Amino acid sequence: MKITSKPMALVIFIVLFGGIAVTTGLGWWTTETNKVPATYQDGELAGQYNPADIRGSYSFGDVSELFDIPIEDLQSAFHLPANDPANFDLKSLESLYGNLETEIGTASVRLFVARYKGLPYEPTEETYLIVEAVEILMSQGYLTPDQLAYLEAHSVDLNIATPVIATPLATLVVPQVTPTPVGTVHAPPDRTITGKTTFQNLLDWGVNSSDIEQVLGSPMPAASTIIKDYVTGQGLEFSAVKTALQTLVDQANP
Repeated sequence: MKITSKPMALVIFIVLFGGIAVTTGLGWWTTETNKVPATYQDGELAGQYNPADIRGSYSFGDVSELFDIPIEDLQSAFHLPANDPANFDLKSLESLYGNLETEIGTASVRLFVARYKGLPYEPTEETYLIVEAVEILMSQGYLTPDQLAYLEAHSVDLNIATPVIATPLATLVVPQVTPTPVGTVHAPPDRTITGKTTFQNLLDWGVNSSDIEQVLGSPMPAASTIIKDYVTGQGLEFSAVKTALQTLVDQANP
């Protein structure tokens, strides 16, 4: 039997949209990304979301909802745009603060959320927060002396635009505009990738260009290119690429 065009179109319509209706009813069909971080598996915190699994693809609205943090606190902590902070993606922090010597990015959000909620978390890399973020954390009352000491050494005053070990933050009421004391700048260790590291630096540190390209998933650009500029320009998350490249550096310099 020969099927004409009209009956064939009807069959296709029923199969396609009928299938979607069935799978939607069964919960198999979704058009949204499932942004749900991993949870703690043991102890009293079992079942709670783990801030270590926060990803750059999340928006601040996602973080606010998942971890029950007012969007106003997140906006103040990271100086987010006033018009629509909830839809600002975490990975966009790297572009927002691209002029800093140190990185304010997804790792900073993980640290802030963990300390804000009093959840166990230890950063796997040097992680910085803006001074206003630290002041908010202090008001929550969850910081241990060691955690406070870490934040004092990893705070960034945007009025100075360099990370400093400043006057103890407990004495700060509003951001202070003061000269950076000599000898108080927290300098990264040798052979540590920062926001100003170039691909030439990686080559000088003994990393093979082929390994760099494997991490990038594309040919390496001109050696003089700043890694952070290239990565963010490609729409990638700098913190994730930096971690992978830092592993190569460490392997080349045991």
